[in-house]
Amino acid sequence: MKYISIRGLDKPVSVLMKGTDYFYHDSYEKAAANLDAFLAIGGNSIDTAHIYCGGQSEEVIGRYMQEKGNRDQLVILTKGAHHDQNGPRVNKQDIKSDITMSFERLQTDYIDMYALHRDDPDVPAGEIIEALNEYTSKGSVGAIGVSNWTWERISDANAYAEAHGLTGFSFSSPNLSLAKPNEPFWEGCVSADARTMAWHEAEQFPLLSWSSQARGFFTGRFTPEIRDNADLVRVFYNDDNWQRLERAKQLAATKNVTAIQIALAYVLNQPFPTCALIGAQSAAELQSCDEGSSIQLTKEEIDWLDLTIDQLSSI
Repeated sequence: MKYISIRGLDKPVSVLMKGTDYFYHDSYEKAAANLDAFLAIGGNSIDTAHIYCGGQSEEVIGRYMQEKGNRDQLVILTKGAHHDQNGPRVNKQDIKSDITMSFERLQTDYIDMYALHRDDPDVPAGEIIEALNEYTSKGSVGAIGVSNWTWERISDANAYAEAHGLTGFSFSSPNLSLAKPNEPFWEGCVSADARTMAWHEAEQFPLLSWSSQARGFFTGRFTPEIRDNADLVRVFYNDDNWQRLERAKQLAATKNVTAIQIALAYVLNQPFPTCALIGAQSAAELQSCDEGSSIQLTKEEIDWLDLTIDQLSSI
């Protein structure tokens, strides 16, 4: 397993991050077994959120850490301040409400990485930094970051933090995958475009990608004629992505791997630190992710997969 460093943490962060939005109390044994298997391959980073499974995801992780006594071995990323039926909740009061509940559910007094799940551009970035620094300053949160924020907002927030001697954001978690979306998955979601990628490279700013494998687009189960998954059709069905899939298949054949492993390797071989959130729920899926995370891609191969060059010398 490979690892990256994130400012604010004294632990390395595994490049594969275990997704937990299927962790429920009534399937605790499955969740625990999945975590055991993930740790066995060297994974240590776990992604959750205040809203996942109505709060059960965090509670299951808390129970698991208590039973295993392994809190110090894990890097927990949880998220809060997601909007609700009344609109945005990115403010000091709602951040406090969500993070307090997350501490209780996780049965811990320390959260390694805390991210805001959504943004509210109407709230000044500096105001948000001030609110989060209440937790970093007392050591109850290690690194702070964001999910589904634009790079411009992150830059503004960090400029404020630097100017005021405060802790700024040290990671971002948008969508990044080889398949490029036609439109956002959900309202308020952000996918990394070319300008975002250029900013991450220039800043060497860690990116933790959700839907890193494009919700199964590269598994081989989908073709332009198979249209029974409305969300996948809406978000990923376009001519360029079918071409990216074909190129992933070609490159996979030369490396004796699968197209979906190439798609994962694409995320993990960017010219800046990256992690990939994975939803592996079976031994076969986890093995595929583990093997995919070790694949090395050259810049030429990435450019070819990205359709920015027409020919690849190795094929």
